[in-house]
Amino acid sequence: MKLSIKEVEHVAELGRLELTDEEKNRFAEQLSNILTHIEKLNQLDTSNIEPTSHVLPIKNIFRDDAVAQTFGSEGDSLSNAPDKDRGYYKVPKIIEEA
Repeated sequence: MKLSIKEVEHVAELGRLELTDEEKNRFAEQLSNILTHIEKLNQLDTSNIEPTSHVLPIKNIFRDDAVAQTFGSEGDSLSNAPDKDRGYYKVPKIIEEA
């Protein structure tokens, strides 16, 4: 399928692109080659091919929800904190006041 310069200009306008005349000619040729290749692919007989979205089979693996032990007390959860204050993690202030 041969693309015209006018069609390339239309696509460039949709993409808010400014193209030189040289670029328009180059893109017309390149896009025409791509569309020609797609036309060849469309001629293939795929009637016996099952549609796929992935090459490999994908399966979700779910596990059952299970109750697990959590930290027993406030002291346990803060035991590895580099800095703490009155039962909270203490972190440096990163927001500046205006």
